[in-house]
Amino acid sequence: MFLSVFDMFKVGIGPSSSHTMGPMVAAARFLDLMRASPFHFAGVRASLHGSLAFTGVGHATDRATILGLAGFTPETYDAEEAERTLAGIRESHRIEVDGLAPLTFNPETDLIFDYDTRLTGHANGMMLMATDAQSDVTLRETYYSIGGGFVMTEAELAAGKDTDEGAPVPFPFKTAAEMLEMAAQSGKTIAQMKRANEISRNGEIRLRTGTARLWQVMNDCIDRGLSTDGILPGGLSVKRRAKGIHDALQAERGMNLNAPHTINDWMSVYAMAVNEENAAGGQVVTAPTNGAAGVLPATLRYYLDHVPGASEAHVEDFLLTAAAIGGLVKFNASISGAEAGCQAEVGSAAAMAAAGLCAVMGGTPEQVENAAEIALEHHLGMTCDPVKGLVQVPCIERNGLGAIKAVSAASLALRGDGTHLVPLDACIETMRQTGADMSEKYKETSLGGLAVNVPNC
Repeated sequence: MFLSVFDMFKVGIGPSSSHTMGPMVAAARFLDLMRASPFHFAGVRASLHGSLAFTGVGHATDRATILGLAGFTPETYDAEEAERTLAGIRESHRIEVDGLAPLTFNPETDLIFDYDTRLTGHANGMMLMATDAQSDVTLRETYYSIGGGFVMTEAELAAGKDTDEGAPVPFPFKTAAEMLEMAAQSGKTIAQMKRANEISRNGEIRLRTGTARLWQVMNDCIDRGLSTDGILPGGLSVKRRAKGIHDALQAERGMNLNAPHTINDWMSVYAMAVNEENAAGGQVVTAPTNGAAGVLPATLRYYLDHVPGASEAHVEDFLLTAAAIGGLVKFNASISGAEAGCQAEVGSAAAMAAAGLCAVMGGTPEQVENAAEIALEHHLGMTCDPVKGLVQVPCIERNGLGAIKAVSAASLALRGDGTHLVPLDACIETMRQTGADMSEKYKETSLGGLAVNVPNC
């Protein structure tokens, strides 16, 4: 099994990797399908299903779909240009993209939120259609946004492409047990094995420059969140808190009366800064998703800013180790909140962050696996119940607590020798089973939990 660090960590936009980035990617793929078709098209339509329908407005799925059909991609997204394009489409009811004739599209009638028809492949389903001059559908494709910005067509998902192993790599571990066995046999760390796999596919230069860019985007996102205040969009009137907390923490530095637990506030504020940026539609890195994007950067920033002896030279090892753990979770369970609840998002993120921190602090592969298991185990059963479908409450604070758990898990693992009762593989399988058993109300539909018990207007 191989999942690249650049698949697990993608530069994109908020507020959701599965509900914003995924639909935009799907729409871009559909444009390519239209360009390759021999037919002449006069218009496009879209229908959103399952979780994409129930929380689509709160997650900006409608905007993302329209912008994707207009040629936008998460990697090159320009917010100002996007607003101009949306305004033009609403006024003209027409989309113009390279390689295709002008396409009719009325956002009010050609984008349908279908709450009744559940597509069978995944909770996040959408259908995109192209029409001829008589408004008859002449091309149709079903896409599933399976979490973390990953998109599969119906045929690809049915064929098992989401678990496709691809070309051979030096260390093809599919489970944590195989990972530890290969580490023992090779004498390599998890990061070293993951690095060898990455280089075999993408080359050393891309790995080095790519991971440096990932951390730069993550760190810049933290800094923007720490310096920006105001009210988050969406109608809940949630106030940005990261800047105020950060300003207070800086003012308290050097004082002799600080309580030791204040370090938790630093971890939380880094994570909250990222997720406030995400909620505002800013540029973030999936880690492994947008909804959980703050946990890993916060843990890494904590390491660099607060741990004696920390070095940016270890950032790549952190990201590689985290990606190895994230790949195991995605391959054997899920990183999608719509599929398995928030345990699959913040829980996975905490496991990845704990593993990365443990690794750069000198942990053995056994201790790294233990750290990931501790962090994931104590997120089991966590629901995804965003108020008003927005990635704000409880998501922003939840990332802060996820970072605290990640650091605690790494610390506990480093205090031991790596032996423990519950293997990471068993914990991942438990998470998968728990997600399968979880009521749909608690899986990113805003039909249960906090979403129905907190006034949202």
